[in-house]
Parts: sequence; C-alpha cells; structure tokens
Amino acid sequence: MNNALDTTIHKFDSLNYVTADVDVRDQEQSHRLHEPTQRISTIDPITGDDIGDLSGHPYLVDGNMVMYFESEETRQAYIDTPIDHPVPLPDNPYEDWVAEG
Repeated sequence: MNNALDTTIHKFDSLNYVTADVDVRDQEQSHRLHEPTQRISTIDPITGDDIGDLSGHPYLVDGNMVMYFESEETRQAYIDTPIDHPVPLPDNPYEDWVAEG
C-alpha cells in the first residue's frame, strides 16, 4: 500500500541544488534600476481624464517626463498654475485640533 504522506519530495539533508556562476552583467548593482529614461503621462493633469489616442494632442516635456493634455487650453492652464500656489485651508475653530500650515 503506497501512502502519499510517506513519499519524499525533497531531501533536505543534502545539498542537491545546482547553481550557476554570476553573469558578468550581474556582478555590479544596476544604477538604472529605478531610473526610467522616459516617463509618459497620458492623464491630463487639469481634467484628470485619460487620453486614449495621443496623436494630435498637445504635450509638455519636463526633463524625462512627457505630459499629454486634452487641449491647448488645459496645457496653458497647467503652465499658468503657480509652482507654490497656496492651498486654502478652512478656519480652525478648535485650538486642540490639527494645526494649520
């Protein structure tokens, strides 16, 4: 009678795994692992809509980032947005609540 619980799958008492030497390209950590050469955003940052067909849509290149816009008006609105624009916060009626700013 052959019981499935009696069957040995791995013998952990011996090292029977075969490994290969490290490739030349893998001997040094990649410096480009988390640095994409080009990023493309197909979501209009003004409207939040995803642009399906990119042909004919205006875009803006900022370093390694390409941002596409639905129209020239939303592209210009993005350009006209101040870099450090103030965010309006509601008044804080309670002093023990989270501080503003």
